[in-house]
Amino acid sequence: MIIAANFKTNHTRLSTKKYLDELISVKNSNQQIRVFPPSTALMECEISDNIKIGAQNAYPVKSGSFTGEIGLEQLGEFNINTILIGHSERREKLNESQEFIDKKFEFFKNEGFEIVYCIGEPLEIREKGLEAVIEYLKDEIENIDLDYDRLIVAYEPIWAIGTGVSATIEQINETHDKLREIIKAPLLYGGSVKSETLKDILTCKNVDGVLVGTASWKVEEFLKMINIADILEGESR
Repeated sequence: MIIAANFKTNHTRLSTKKYLDELISVKNSNQQIRVFPPSTALMECEISDNIKIGAQNAYPVKSGSFTGEIGLEQLGEFNINTILIGHSERREKLNESQEFIDKKFEFFKNEGFEIVYCIGEPLEIREKGLEAVIEYLKDEIENIDLDYDRLIVAYEPIWAIGTGVSATIEQINETHDKLREIIKAPLLYGGSVKSETLKDILTCKNVDGVLVGTASWKVEEFLKMINIADILEGESR
């Protein structure tokens, strides 16, 4: 399983360092753990092979005149080669177009990055039913290389992000089942994931992990989630 934490605009460099120091306790976990701190808290991390630090965002350029952005040169300083692309908050709040997202994907794919590519529908599309949801999601992956071997796709319904309302298990199941028909890459679920709901989410047939926002900001809660995933894996053997 892939258990990923998205800090968004939370944590400082100091608190991120403290968080990672505590996270070292799960260096022998079988889960693939990803932590995405804010860019000011990026740091080289050599905790273990299963724990990686990623960037929440970067501009598709090595370096240049792009005020306020970070590029390949800055990420390289910390040996960062994992990145989030397409998160709905960047699409909705920061007006990233699908064309620009496609450009970012192609750039970081060509640089060999592990890409966690986010897709998700707004509430008005969900209310139209599953078929409308899948058509909407297909538009978001139309120009994405689904055969890229370092691709991870995170399905995050927009109406469930930061609202405290997760999709139902039935909705997660049916959406991931449909996505599996067209996507071979690991499929994560994201959207108000909590430790209380994690077991049910991870037992969905085509869920390969989770991308966690709010609930991951406290390291003790994130550690609890990793432990739940380890227990589930042990039970399935």
